[in-house]
Amino acid sequence: MGMMDDSRRLRSPVLAERIFQSFSTDRIPLPDRQEAWLWNAKQICGDCDFRFPREFPFHGTISRRRLAELEMTLFASTAVAFNKYPITGAKSDARACIVITQLEGLRRYCQNGNIAILRRGDITLIDSATPWSSDCAADCSRLYLRVPQGLIDNHVRLSALPFARRISGDSGLGAILFRLSTSLFEQAESLSASEERSAMQGYLRILSACVGIDQPGQSGADRRLELSTRILNYIESHLTESSLGPMEIAAALNISVRHVHRVFSRQESTVADWIRTERLKRCRKDLCDPRLQAKSITEIAFYWGFNDSAHFSHAFKKQFQLSPRAFRSHVIAGLPVPKLADQRLDESGPIWRLLAS
Repeated sequence: MGMMDDSRRLRSPVLAERIFQSFSTDRIPLPDRQEAWLWNAKQICGDCDFRFPREFPFHGTISRRRLAELEMTLFASTAVAFNKYPITGAKSDARACIVITQLEGLRRYCQNGNIAILRRGDITLIDSATPWSSDCAADCSRLYLRVPQGLIDNHVRLSALPFARRISGDSGLGAILFRLSTSLFEQAESLSASEERSAMQGYLRILSACVGIDQPGQSGADRRLELSTRILNYIESHLTESSLGPMEIAAALNISVRHVHRVFSRQESTVADWIRTERLKRCRKDLCDPRLQAKSITEIAFYWGFNDSAHFSHAFKKQFQLSPRAFRSHVIAGLPVPKLADQRLDESGPIWRLLAS
């Protein structure tokens, strides 16, 4: 099925009954991208409560394959969070185990009080019959494999599956399972029916072995990773609030202010510096966006949580060597603009610099 370049067509009842193989926002007008991606995602996920840190810019892709009558779906997008409230019960025939493989980025998955924070290569299981949620602070992609509960029970003979628990893809069987997951998705359209069944049988056997391995308890590094992720996700989602600061973050996450400061002190930074840098990054992007040229510089700055024009202008010039007005003039004229001066301003910088410590 061809790529849809008019988001209004996505609402068509006829199209709603058709199954697409791939979807991308690349050819969709910027203001319509989020709605178009959301419509397509809901055709697979059902009625989820999706949340986006910001309206623009957004990009995303969805790709689907079928392998041995099982559906594999690859989701990739800018930051998006959601809550899923299933309508099927635990005894429903529609109940399934969702095997999630993290392909890029860092993402959190929560279910029944368990939290799995996945990096590239990691895997987790989700019970489709129980409410769950997921969020991330930056671009990420993940692969979903939906396995009927009866089939998973035949292969994984445990009294209770470890849902929302991280299966490490760093080494051993976890690393093999990650590579097999990606290979199955890539080769799904080139396999015969018998090859598909054999490949899926092998995959489920390795998955069963991974699930049966006792995962080590949460280490100090894992606890720091979880705390850092929670703090960064909160900051990402509340950058537009001028009141954002250590006390608000600590209160919202039910941790001490000292813990908030400690996360940033490892990078010889402060919470305020980090928030300001992230806001400057967003302002820079908006000043580069031709869709937002009608917005004044002050509107953009105040939207991202600055509340003093002079302070914003000074901070922006210090970071990017040009005043906001001169920067926008360069962009409109097609002149080169200074590159990001701090590595933390890179798309993946904020998370990985903090979490690597």
